[in-house]
Amino acid sequence: MSPVAPAQPTARPPWPDEVLAGLALALMVGIPLAEMLARPLLGAGVQNASVLVQHLGLLMTMAGALAAERHGHLSALGSSLARWGTARVQAGVRALVLAGTGTLCGLLAGASARLVQSEMQAPQPLAYGMAVWWVQAAMPLGFAWLGLQFTRRVEVRPTGWALPLRVLPALGAWAAWSVGGMDGAGPAAPPLLPGALCLLVLLLAGAPVFAILGGLALLLFWHEGLPLASVALSHYQITVNASLPALPLYTLAGLVLARTQAAQRLSALFVALFGGGARGTVVAAALLCSAFTAFTGGSGVTILALGGLLLPLLRQAGYPEQRGIGLVTSASALGVLLAPSVPLILYAVIARVPIAEMFLAGVVPALLMVVVLLVLGGFLRRDAGTAPAPASAPDARAALRAAWIARWELAAPAVALGSLLGGWATPVESAALTAAYALFTQAVLRRELGAAAVGRVLAESAQIIGGVMLILGMALALTNFLVDAGIPDLAVDWVQSAIPDRTLFLVALCAFLFVAAALMEIYAAIVVLVPLLLPLARAYGLDPLHFGIIFLAAMEAGFLCPPAGMNLYFASAMFRQPLRTVAVSVLPAMGAIFVGTVLIALVPPLATGLPALLRP
Repeated sequence: MSPVAPAQPTARPPWPDEVLAGLALALMVGIPLAEMLARPLLGAGVQNASVLVQHLGLLMTMAGALAAERHGHLSALGSSLARWGTARVQAGVRALVLAGTGTLCGLLAGASARLVQSEMQAPQPLAYGMAVWWVQAAMPLGFAWLGLQFTRRVEVRPTGWALPLRVLPALGAWAAWSVGGMDGAGPAAPPLLPGALCLLVLLLAGAPVFAILGGLALLLFWHEGLPLASVALSHYQITVNASLPALPLYTLAGLVLARTQAAQRLSALFVALFGGGARGTVVAAALLCSAFTAFTGGSGVTILALGGLLLPLLRQAGYPEQRGIGLVTSASALGVLLAPSVPLILYAVIARVPIAEMFLAGVVPALLMVVVLLVLGGFLRRDAGTAPAPASAPDARAALRAAWIARWELAAPAVALGSLLGGWATPVESAALTAAYALFTQAVLRRELGAAAVGRVLAESAQIIGGVMLILGMALALTNFLVDAGIPDLAVDWVQSAIPDRTLFLVALCAFLFVAAALMEIYAAIVVLVPLLLPLARAYGLDPLHFGIIFLAAMEAGFLCPPAGMNLYFASAMFRQPLRTVAVSVLPAMGAIFVGTVLIALVPPLATGLPALLRP
């Protein structure tokens, strides 16, 4: 856990930010559906519907981030300096992290206020008489409140120091405001190297990733005399991107399935299809984890939803417990390549490739990665001296019965992909339809979610995506600076002179991405690295679809490798095993994932064949 995680709240009903975030997400589901129905029936739909939904995404992001901070869900490095030393030293490090993060949030609030000020001078209409800046105001207000939440929890002795520390967000906001707005005028910037070292210390001490990325972006822009409002503008631009609302909507659909009995119904189907012996259960578990992760958007959610169900099944089949933990933990990372995975959508947005083609490009590589994991990861191996349970053949009748019971869950991918590939829904409308379908089938037809549970799922989805969107916004600001500085062009020239051979470049690329996956959170890696590496990949003749699948396949290893490997922490908590035990159990899987990534890199048709075949 991050050292900035607060104690869990006990008060109910939900906090106002949870209500606001959940309401914004509910409207993001309802408005596209209303638009889809109104267009053919009335000839006109909701006024400026797509832009309205995009700005609801900004509102949901800021409110969801506030709720995520309270529940300790903002991403930080899993291992931190706050765990070292005496209790007094740990308390000091914790106070440093909270105070530093609060100051960075204040700086972001001041930069955002400058952006809103510039927009107020020439207001743009949103819908129904509302101006765009009304929604943009959620950024300075949200960052300011985040800063107050962090510094409010600073505990220092003597207690007289607490109050001065709690005004740090206000000082940060004043500093960012005084630097200047879009003209970049203002006082001299702090020294670059000491500032970067301070941010590194905060990162290692457990500060949230978004704050460090945002602080680094602010530092670089300030040092070059560029407007700090540009950082806030980057956050605004990616949050209201035309395709980004699909991320929270698919996340909502996945969490709805994870919070009901859908996992049990699908598990019964997969076991019936592949038999009840050790190998059949292993294959069923790997496929089910991969498919479930594609919908949940976060493989940690898959471990929480399926781990308690699949590990007992594997044990009953006579499968070794540690290898079973390794299987569930590693297979839950493989759904990144399957539609409608959130990283798959995000890559399509950043690389500007069609989302539908990206969905198709991931199908064959995803199946290949499952096969490579099972074979090269050693999960199909039978140990000498073990006595596995008697294998039972696949049961067609049982599979048909299980398929009928799970019929609503099995139809969810058809709803998601059919509406999009069929051409009668945009990516956002398809995502809204999928979320509405999941809510309707599980809450109305299945009756497994009451009104209160639906509200909790909406709020939880907003928390997850709110934390992710903060990272994306700050990462985009950093990427924009690097692109404007000409870093991609320099990288192309240097790498081509150092590695003239295409095959050698592909292997080196896989190795680099493998290391990057261990050090970077996947969403930040996509936003920061894709714009830098895609020009380099094109220079070697790689199709953007092919490069995207290579990139995401390598990123799957990041779920299994500390410090960014969140699957390890989820599995350690879920299975009540030491982190070291879980890490050792997935080592063979990491090697298998690397081999699979290299195979995808060296055989382009694995990724490009299906989109080319189905392209009109």
